[in-house]
Order: sequence, then structure tokens, then C-alpha cells
Amino acid sequence: MTAPMHAIFNRPLGAAVPEGHEEVVLGMGCYWGVERLFWQQEGVWLTEVGFAGGTQPEPTYKQVCAGGTGHAEVVRVVFDPARLSFDHILKLFWENHDPTQGDRQGNDVGDQYRSAIYAATESQLIDAERSRVDYNNRLAVAGYPEITTEIARLDKFWPAPELDHQQYLHKVPNGYCAMKGTGVQASMPSAMENARDPDFDGNPEPSPSSGPGSAVASRLR
Repeated sequence: MTAPMHAIFNRPLGAAVPEGHEEVVLGMGCYWGVERLFWQQEGVWLTEVGFAGGTQPEPTYKQVCAGGTGHAEVVRVVFDPARLSFDHILKLFWENHDPTQGDRQGNDVGDQYRSAIYAATESQLIDAERSRVDYNNRLAVAGYPEITTEIARLDKFWPAPELDHQQYLHKVPNGYCAMKGTGVQASMPSAMENARDPDFDGNPEPSPSSGPGSAVASRLR
């Protein structure tokens, strides 16, 4: 059976990670807008929406929305770290949703909308935890509560079997997108590199720009 093709990259969905590339699986609420955010980034090789973090094998969208699977809506991002660093991905992750809301994002309520980073490598896991501490401090200064993001090693990514959900906002450009950040800027990738240096004693510089995302009034699911 031929694998379906990515609507933008024209590569097979579910393709293996090419040599020299990495993958990470991210949950930031409704996966439609999240996938678009990442397919627009230079250095991303493939994106696909699906589910992770739960216990039910081969879940469908309806099953996940009904509750009980434990899965989050997520996006698998395959990227070339020579063109797009993992720190840059983390910056995009933190700034484009509210990671303090627990089992919701805005009006979307349920554990499937939780904030999550499922790391493919131990290095990614360490970097994600380090960036969480940094961004948690920045949010606290702005009056936000603690980050609730789940950070763990990736167990299994289940692609959404509903093919119309893949690259949905390419197919339906005015479709629902609830993605909205806090307006608090995350560290620049260079600052996170400095944070790894035991001799670095300065404070990270803020990002020059990255505002909250936009929301569309009604969800067309």
C-alpha cells in the first residue's frame, strides 16, 4: 500500500528520519495550527499530525476526543539541525501556546490539548528541561503560574488516520486555528547555548520579537 504524501513537501507521511536529521513530537493544543507553524520553518523536512503520550494503540481522532486514551494531539517534526536548531524549535514551542494551562488551550478543554514535548533523544530531553526552567522563570516575572508541560522520551507516535487532518490548514486555509501564545519571549538560541557553558555568568538576552498567535472564532471539526 502506497503511503499518502505530504501536501507541501511531497514526501511520504511516516517516512523514516533521514541521516543527519532529527525528529521531535510536540503538543501545543489543537494540532492543525501547530503543524502549519512548523512546516513554514526553514530546515523542517516533514510534519504530520497524530497522537502520543497515551496507552491506546492506533487511536482515531474521535476516540481521543472522547477521552480515556491518554493521548495528546501532537505534531511530529522532522528537521535538519544544521539548518534549524533544536533550541530554535523550543523557542517556537514556548512562544506559540500557553504552557501553563494544564489540560486545555484556551476554549479547547481536555487532556488531549495538553502541552507536551516528547523527545526522541536524551540530548533533546535535557535541552527541553533546561529551556522549561528558563521559560518558567520568564513567565513568573510576567505573572503566569507554573508551566504544566509534560516532558518525556517519546514512546510511540501514532499518525492521525484521518487524512483530511494532515496539513489541514493548507487544504482549508481559513480553517480553525486556536494557537495563541502568552506574549512572553523565550530565550534566543544563542542564550541557551551560553546556558550550557559552565563559565557563562550572564543573563540571556530576550527575543527581539514573537507575539501571541491568532485565533479563529469557530472550530470546523
